[in-house]
Amino acid sequence: MTFLIDNWYWVVLALGAAALLLFPELAGDVSNKGVDLNEAVRRLNREKAMLVDVRDSAEFAKVHIAQARSIPLSELEEKLPTAIKNKNICVLFICKSGVLSMKAAKRAQKLGYANAHSVAGGMDAWKKANMPVMAASEKDAVA
Repeated sequence: MTFLIDNWYWVVLALGAAALLLFPELAGDVSNKGVDLNEAVRRLNREKAMLVDVRDSAEFAKVHIAQARSIPLSELEEKLPTAIKNKNICVLFICKSGVLSMKAAKRAQKLGYANAHSVAGGMDAWKKANMPVMAASEKDAVA
C-alpha cells in the first residue's frame, strides 16, 4: 500500500493508459483510421458510394482510381456541395496515405455529410493491394 501511495502518479498514468487501450473511443479521432480497403470497395460497389480524391490536381492527373472525382482538400468546402448534392450518400475520401482524407471526412461531416469516411492507407494502400488505377499514360492511350 505504501508503494501505491508513494507512486500515485504512476498508478494514475497506468490506469489512464489502460482505459485508452480498453476503450478506444475515449481517445477520440486518433483511434479512427477510416474504412479499410475491403469496406471501401464494398461501399463503392453495393452502396454506390462516391469516391473523392483530395490530392492536388497534379497528383490526381498522374494516377487515380477510375471512378474518383478530384476535389483538392483546399477546395473541398467550396466544391463538395455542388459535386455531391445528396448529403445522405456515402462519401469516401482518399489521398496519398490517409491523413488528408481524414481531414476531408471531418470537414465534410461539418458540412452535413454524415456518412463521410476516409479510406485507410489512401492511394499507397490501394496500390499496394494491387487495386486498379488509371495512370496518365493509360488516359492518353484512351483519348
